[in-house]
Amino acid sequence: MNQEEENKQQDPTQKFDAPPFSESTQSEPGEESEMKIKPDHGEESYKGSGKLVGRKAIITGGDSGIGKAVAIAFAREGADVLISYLNEEEDARDTAQWVEKEGRKAILVPGDISDEAHCKAIVQRAVDEFGQIDILVNNAAFQMARESLQDIPSDEFDKTFKTNIYAMFYLCKAAEPHMKPGSTIINTTSVNAYKPSPMLLAYAATKGAIQNFTANLGQILADKGIRANCVAPGPIWTPLIPATMPEEAVKTFGKDTPLKRPGQPVELSAIYVLLASEGSSYMTGSTIQVTGGTPTI
Repeated sequence: MNQEEENKQQDPTQKFDAPPFSESTQSEPGEESEMKIKPDHGEESYKGSGKLVGRKAIITGGDSGIGKAVAIAFAREGADVLISYLNEEEDARDTAQWVEKEGRKAILVPGDISDEAHCKAIVQRAVDEFGQIDILVNNAAFQMARESLQDIPSDEFDKTFKTNIYAMFYLCKAAEPHMKPGSTIINTTSVNAYKPSPMLLAYAATKGAIQNFTANLGQILADKGIRANCVAPGPIWTPLIPATMPEEAVKTFGKDTPLKRPGQPVELSAIYVLLASEGSSYMTGSTIQVTGGTPTI
């Protein structure tokens, strides 16, 4: 396929698969290797242009989904990547192989980011391996769909906040002393910060917190020349979906967006690259929405 064919203008409603899906549900946290309908992370389509040459990045949840797409894109732009993940070994190794195919270094660090000591260990490993941290992508998240307030176990509510917002605080705090002017932090929020799903009370609450956290962080770190922004994805086809949502919701996932389908992880890659690169040098405390047309105003 030549460059002209790769860049051919396409109808966004027809670019990727639309529901109904016949995907099987699986246990949390979900693994790409068990999905029938594989997400597109840009393995064959994302082309780099040197925007991040020499930079060193930490990506949480880098084993699959959005994190995997970002890892591949960062590597093709010239960055070395530390991939933090929970326990999805097969998926993490596959991501690392894509990074290494680009001649970039991939460091795999399994473990639970809800533990502050582990977050500190992630940062220290990056410093030891890379000598610097230029980009921190807080992407890992936990969610579980529940039909009612009474169905949400207290320990699950606690786990959602510990994974989604506490870990972000732990990692930002640990990484800041190692980040020089021009470094960037990119946090993953969600369309749920604007339009919360009634099935995702705890998750949506954390995404609203991330939105506020990032807006504040951008102000706090500005004097040090460190920028902090976030991305608000809509429904994105990742292993988290069949692992945490009821079968009927999986079958129709993304149908209620104006584009009538879920997004693919690769459709966020360029946004994370923008926020990590000099192309966004006058952006901090900002959010970029990638929602398939779902309004956020």
